[in-house]
Amino acid sequence: MKSKWTAVCIGLLLLIPAVSQAGGVDNSIYKELLAKHVKKNRVDYDGFKKDEALLDQYLKILSTADPDTLSRNHQFAFYINAYNAFTIKLVLSRYPEVNSIKEIRSFFSGPWSKKFISLGGWTVSLDYIEHEVLRPRFKDPRIHFAINCAAKSCPPLLNRPYEGKTIENQLDEQTRSFINTPRSTFVKDNTLFISKIFDWFSEDFNDNPLLFIRQYADDRLKAELDAAGPEVKLTYLHYNWNLNRR
Repeated sequence: MKSKWTAVCIGLLLLIPAVSQAGGVDNSIYKELLAKHVKKNRVDYDGFKKDEALLDQYLKILSTADPDTLSRNHQFAFYINAYNAFTIKLVLSRYPEVNSIKEIRSFFSGPWSKKFISLGGWTVSLDYIEHEVLRPRFKDPRIHFAINCAAKSCPPLLNRPYEGKTIENQLDEQTRSFINTPRSTFVKDNTLFISKIFDWFSEDFNDNPLLFIRQYADDRLKAELDAAGPEVKLTYLHYNWNLNRR
């Protein structure tokens, strides 16, 4: 009887990860941290520093998960959350001594090429997540408004985790919000001023950022674009790399 019960328990334990992974990883810790420390598009790194042990618990969940068992949308959410959460961890590794993530570098590598992230049994970098997974696998330009580089000019960090079941709405929400923020996108003297992101990743926007922006423009921005006429010029705004801290 005892051996039979033991076998049943072991079987149930083996089933738990599969059931959990089918619905995505547990983001409850991350959800709590984001709600607590991300306010008005700014990150409270002092607060995250105090709760770093909790953040480490969440990062361990990500590190031990198998994203290949997830559905496509849950994979998408997983890698966005991983990029953002490990970016926070990278900042905390040198905080409060640094004023910009770009200061976190060694002689041989910058912050994004630093291999410090454990995922799927490999040690990878933020560059790997962005350029080897997110961009080529999902081919969705809205990625650039979801992943956060810890800089003031970067699209704000969403104050809740991305989830597979809601990711489409969340990506649309973040994209519309950034594009329709006047300091990020505005028209002046027949010139459209836009984020440098559209220049750096021009190919992701089919080399036509204006068309992409029109798709997400609100009434204010559409009116400005219409008034500028068909010959509107593009200018890329200066990128502020100072930390997006509160």
